[in-house]
Amino acid sequence: MGSIAFSLFSPKLYTKPRVDGGTPVAMMAYPTPSPAAAATKSNLGFKNLMESFTVDIHRAEGRQLNVPLIAPFTIASSRLEGVENVAVRVELNNGCVGWGEAPILPFVTAEDQITALKKAGEACEFLKKSQAMSLGDVLREIGQLLPGHDFASVRAGVEMAVIDAVATSIGTPLWRFFGGVSNTITTDITIPIVSPKEAGELASKYCKEGFKTLKLKVGKDLNSDIEVLQAIRVAHPHCLFILDANEGYSSSEAIQVLEKLHEMNVTPILFEQPVHRDDWEGLGHVTQVAKSKFGVSVAADESCRSLADVKEIIKRQLADVVNIKLAKVGVLGALEIIDLAKASGLDLMIGGMVETRLAMGFAGHLAAGLGGFKFIDLDTPLLLSEDPVFEGYEVSGPTYKFTNARGHGGFLHWDNLA
Repeated sequence: MGSIAFSLFSPKLYTKPRVDGGTPVAMMAYPTPSPAAAATKSNLGFKNLMESFTVDIHRAEGRQLNVPLIAPFTIASSRLEGVENVAVRVELNNGCVGWGEAPILPFVTAEDQITALKKAGEACEFLKKSQAMSLGDVLREIGQLLPGHDFASVRAGVEMAVIDAVATSIGTPLWRFFGGVSNTITTDITIPIVSPKEAGELASKYCKEGFKTLKLKVGKDLNSDIEVLQAIRVAHPHCLFILDANEGYSSSEAIQVLEKLHEMNVTPILFEQPVHRDDWEGLGHVTQVAKSKFGVSVAADESCRSLADVKEIIKRQLADVVNIKLAKVGVLGALEIIDLAKASGLDLMIGGMVETRLAMGFAGHLAAGLGGFKFIDLDTPLLLSEDPVFEGYEVSGPTYKFTNARGHGGFLHWDNLA
């Protein structure tokens, strides 16, 4: 692997034993930058390293990452009993290891676990056989091997692992790698489609844990959704609401929900994907009515699966917010969309599928490092009954704090996944 001179904030060199199977290497500790310093370094590390850092991959492999959920996760389009994702491990010739995760969510991601394992294996074989090349070339090759929405989740997992390995090599945490604007985020918490009684119990629990924003899955039954909202309002009277219909409503139903909430003196801070992903007219209509009549912003999620989709949303003013999910567009695709959205005045949301702290941590590092995200929805590790990730970010209720550990900071015991 080639070396370069690279420093963000005057690091201090130290060493730490490796526990994830890689060769021990030097690490660097970074002081927290001032806001002004962070602003001047925005995305400096990643953009500079794309063409200047040489990547030489020694090992690369994908394995099943199966984790049970505390309770079934039901949304308008699917029901999940447990996580059946794919973990990716990349090791460079200098011994530095990077981690990625390709989430599988039926009817949302295009891949199932079998397909994701196969495609991750093909990408890993290519990486192992390739000669050393720039980080930018590696990521572009991955994009060609795993193109479009059909392989976006696997592409994201492989991209994460490579980028994490590079950040680890230069001894910088990912949040600094992406700009260093902040090292913390505050997430909402999701209540899936459940009975009003269960929803009220969950709302009470999350209230006690310090969550201020509840994201409520709706879209299966209009009347039941209203009952659930009422139960949550009783249990957590001061919470902020995000409604997520996951394409479940028609445009008229979506507006009816807002009218019912208005009668209850409840105004959601966001209405996410109220209609089917291909119902552009319906999305635009709900957005116009929601904003002008109720003061509610509308987010495009399933309707935002490519840069072309975002261009259409901007051109036709179809939504106020776009939800960035790495598993929909990959890491490079996400950065392109973020730049365009910011330049066009769209608000940003960062979200995920149903992932462990590997993928959620990477997305959190990216959002914290870049800054500018109005809505943070990175809660699914809190819904798992087990945490397979060691170390990584620190959790205190809804707040995630990213340390100065290099790269992602978290890892898997790889042999346990064999």
